[in-house]
Amino acid sequence: MELHYRGMDGSDIVDAGGVAVSNLFRVTPFMHVPDIEAAIHFFTQILGFECRFRLGNYAYVQREAAAFRLKENVGDDGAPPGNRRFCYYVDVNDVDAIAAEILPKATLLNDGDIHGPVDQIYGQRELMVVAPDGNLLVFGQDVALKRD
Repeated sequence: MELHYRGMDGSDIVDAGGVAVSNLFRVTPFMHVPDIEAAIHFFTQILGFECRFRLGNYAYVQREAAAFRLKENVGDDGAPPGNRRFCYYVDVNDVDAIAAEILPKATLLNDGDIHGPVDQIYGQRELMVVAPDGNLLVFGQDVALKRD
């Protein structure tokens, strides 16, 4: 069977007839948080994600093809709280549309927790949002993609 690389739209590998043959379709990173309720609120009310599953101190949130697994730390278990490092990068087609949704909700966050969108020297247009626990989420778009 001859395979062709198709790129970032949909499945990356298709057969000669254009049928997707790739089995992998999403990476869902775990984000360790000190307060599961605050994290769910941030993702659903600020970023527009949907909580698709919740059990105790675990939640699965998803928006389109992007998803996160939120896990509340109990005591000393899990990872240390966020420290504003680039840990979570979400590729988007229109970062300005994401900004237009989020910026009206900026008053619900601390001053300085939203930065951008801004064109970076490495060819991405990015919107950076700091979650209540200090984790940094970046929404990025290839600047070569057409914007209005």
